[in-house]
Parts: sequence; C-alpha cells; structure tokens
Amino acid sequence: MSLKVLVVDDSAVMRSMLIRTLRLSGLPLTNVYQAGNGAEALATLSAHEVDLALVDINMPIMNGEQLIEQVRANPRLAGVTLVVVSTEGSETRIEALRARGVSFVHKPFTPEQVRATVLKVLGVADA
Repeated sequence: MSLKVLVVDDSAVMRSMLIRTLRLSGLPLTNVYQAGNGAEALATLSAHEVDLALVDINMPIMNGEQLIEQVRANPRLAGVTLVVVSTEGSETRIEALRARGVSFVHKPFTPEQVRATVLKVLGVADA
C-alpha cells in the first residue's frame, strides 16, 4: 500500500503539522499534495490521483462541507476517502458528515489518532 494524500486546510502551519504527523505515523506516503481551500483542493483532485483527503471544515472561498459535496457528486472522485480534521464541536454537524461516509479527527490530534483513523477508513490492518 502506498498513499497519495491531499491535505486541505487554510492554515499553512496546520497543513505542515498534518503532513509531519502523517510522516511520523509511519504511513507509506507516495505523494502529498496541499490546498488552502476547497476550490484549490478540487483543482488538485482534477490534476492528480489521490487516495485520501484530510479536510478542514472552516475555510475561505469553499469550505470543507462544500468540498465534500463536490467530491461526492463527481463519479470520477468516488474512490477518494475523506477524513475531516477539524476543531468542529457540533455533534449534529459531525454526525451529518459521518452519514455521508466521512470520518472525523478532532484537533488537536496525535500521530496515533491520525494513523488509526486513516488505517480504519482505508480498511488496512494496523501492522
């Protein structure tokens, strides 16, 4: 298994932290792409094959929920696994995302939490 990952967050610092966390977690990363909002993420998804997208909710231009709607509506992107990484605290909002097949990791997070969530959503047994 080798992963092509897209990290979507309007904070460059948070994108760097997530990428560092992915690397520290020992996941086999092939390519890691970055986007600062949902619109940039859609452009990246159009240009590159991606297995997994880690998506913030609150972003300018196009937020995470709008991005998820666009990804879910596009048959070409059906294979992209989505995980929201956010400080979102509303259980109603989180459950609505889960109902759409999206997993959730709360900020702040540990490398172990990210690794466990990614392995679970990809259906890979932890080695």
